[in-house]
Amino acid sequence: MERLKKQFYEMPTLALAEALLGKIFVRTLPAENVQLKGKIVETEAYLGNNDEASHAWRGKTPRNAMMFHSPGSIYIYFTYGNHYMLNIVSEPMESAGAVLIRAMEAVEGLEFMQQHRGTEKITNLMSGPGKLTQALAIDKLSNGKDLFGDEFWLEDAPAVPQELIGTSTRIGISRSRELPWRKFMINNPHVSKSNVTLM
Repeated sequence: MERLKKQFYEMPTLALAEALLGKIFVRTLPAENVQLKGKIVETEAYLGNNDEASHAWRGKTPRNAMMFHSPGSIYIYFTYGNHYMLNIVSEPMESAGAVLIRAMEAVEGLEFMQQHRGTEKITNLMSGPGKLTQALAIDKLSNGKDLFGDEFWLEDAPAVPQELIGTSTRIGISRSRELPWRKFMINNPHVSKSNVTLM
């Protein structure tokens, strides 16, 4: 499949959150001689302006600096004491924005993912943001990398039909919780299981 180029990530964050659905996230691990692939099935958008749930709400800090970087950069943060979160940076340089990748459907490298997750259940491998980073062996060392090299990239795939895309409020936040900035593939068994308000 063709790799997505930089121009793809330059669309507005809310549009990117939807456009990422169905695309294939790829990570290569030469030391382990393995290539991992997952189809993105759930996302959430976060902006710097008018979004109190965003890390960039109060401005640029050492922790959130990657949110202000160029589109297609990778922003990783640690939360709840044991989970890494994978975000794809959007918006122009110095204008904060990122899309949290909430769930993927495993495509390639299942045995590696199962070992790292400690489960053989396919629908449980990447059905949550903390699960998918564990399955892909992603941690803070990936923060600041991008999707244009030999380790990480996205492969193109046909756009998901509009009737198969769901919209809801975001999950696990208390501020700006009413914003309908979560996108997901309807009836996909790999989407995280949460009770949310559908839009």
